[in-house]
Amino acid sequence: MTISDKRTDIKEGIKDAFPIAIGYIPIAIAFGILAKTNQVSLMDTFLFSLMIFAGASQFAALNLIALKVAALEIILATAIMNFRHFLMSATLSTKIKNPKKGIIPLVAFGITDETFSVTAMKDGKISMLYALIVNTTAHISWVSGSIVGYLAGSILPETVQNSMGIALYSMFIAILVPSMKKSFKVIIISLSAGAIHSILNVSKLIPQGWTLIISIILASLLGVIVFSKDDGGANI
Repeated sequence: MTISDKRTDIKEGIKDAFPIAIGYIPIAIAFGILAKTNQVSLMDTFLFSLMIFAGASQFAALNLIALKVAALEIILATAIMNFRHFLMSATLSTKIKNPKKGIIPLVAFGITDETFSVTAMKDGKISMLYALIVNTTAHISWVSGSIVGYLAGSILPETVQNSMGIALYSMFIAILVPSMKKSFKVIIISLSAGAIHSILNVSKLIPQGWTLIISIILASLLGVIVFSKDDGGANI
């Protein structure tokens, strides 16, 4: 790869990742404020976003931390939520030209739903440098927003800090509703997941952290069954 090619990949990577970065900042700020509200330290908040870099899972983990759920349950719940990243990484690895095995894990680490969409939809093969620039730009914005949110949480009124808890539910709704509008199957799976979690939560037969894990697994199995049916078969 020539110097000119590298410069082009860097410019295109930053340009393509810029809208993602802009979108991440307000959500990351909300995460930082929530972390402050839940008594998470500034350093832990920084490491949270730096090392985990998984928005929905970080919000979910904060909620579980607030509920004083055991560490193992938090780890399992967030791992299951992020399992789709394995599939994204495998898919993206086939799109990268001349991949270097030692750097592939770095590319895989930076994959999110948004960065995967940008890199996977790019015409033709992409360079590893381009993928790294897209992921790194998004990552920097997420970490920076988290720190800004935490610092802002130190000066905002307590009522405003507490109200930021709605950001988690708003984000999930924003992700889910468009899919529900397109598919009745998604509606069935979403309502089933909510019903399973509610029943397990109300029954109190198992610890609260495990209710989320079991709900995710059962809803995922239901999704496999529902979406494995041929379009010509029974529609729900």
